[in-house]
Amino acid sequence: MSETTSAAEDGPIARTLYGRRKGKKLRLHQAELVTSTLPDLSIDTSRMTEDPAALFAFRPEIVRIEIGFGGAEHLVHEASRHPEIGYIGCEPFVNGVAKLLVQIEEKNLSNIRAHHGDAREVLVKLPAQSIDRIDVLYPDPWPKWRQRKRRFLTSKNIAEIGRVLKIGGVLRFATDIDDYAGWVLARTIADSHWRWEEGQTGARKWNDPWADWPGTRYEAKAFREGRPPVYLTFTRTA
Repeated sequence: MSETTSAAEDGPIARTLYGRRKGKKLRLHQAELVTSTLPDLSIDTSRMTEDPAALFAFRPEIVRIEIGFGGAEHLVHEASRHPEIGYIGCEPFVNGVAKLLVQIEEKNLSNIRAHHGDAREVLVKLPAQSIDRIDVLYPDPWPKWRQRKRRFLTSKNIAEIGRVLKIGGVLRFATDIDDYAGWVLARTIADSHWRWEEGQTGARKWNDPWADWPGTRYEAKAFREGRPPVYLTFTRTA
């Protein structure tokens, strides 16, 4: 998946967006949906409500965010299974946004809102303890040493995610890059406000997918290329 926003570990929250913003030319209907449908589903970050549930007509009790939803397989799977939950998807890659819009139309989903851009433009506007779960699934790993500052899950961004999660809320992270898994573990374990669930006695093994996990095309590619993924769960503690 393709959320690529990052900031230097010790610097202020940046607004630099790395990676591609657009791939192949959109199909005609995809382009039409970006023009006609996306404005109705988009989040106006300059007028972000104090209650994210108000973004949805049915005002859900539970709101979740997926950062970098890529082709939207997981986001649509979740929203289809849980129509009572509100989902906010953030993705800077317009082709991914277009794929989401097509699936929303096909499945007649009313519980997804989309942000075409930097996920932190949404995070920084949200009130504290307002979100139930945040998923960061296969973000760009930026594996070279000089590129690591581009990774989304820096210490500052993890802290920002912790700020908006409710106590008991969950951060789920999946990657097929061992170094990135270690990177995230080091930064969450160092923060007393997080509990790593796979590190607890009797918890699910970290290389086992979540029970409700549908799989994605990116994950299938990782298996084909011999990179078994890991699936990490962190709970926001008091």
